[in-house]
Amino acid sequence: MTKPVCTQKSPYAVELEPGDHYWCACGLSKSQPFCDGSHEGTGINPVKFAVTERETRYLCGCRGTKGQPFCDGTHSEL
Repeated sequence: MTKPVCTQKSPYAVELEPGDHYWCACGLSKSQPFCDGSHEGTGINPVKFAVTERETRYLCGCRGTKGQPFCDGTHSEL
């Protein structure tokens, strides 16, 4: 697999608890936008990120963002 799958052309608004999280970079996870291990064998690995306090973040759904895992508006150009 050389290109990730676009799962939606808008960000995922998610309420995150403090701690480490893994964003699905391949687009194959059944628990979008988070990794469920479906990337195995694709050559695309999840992106680990951490938050220090409970907050709402916007995670990329198109997989085109330059600031993985966060949405940068690239979906509006697709």
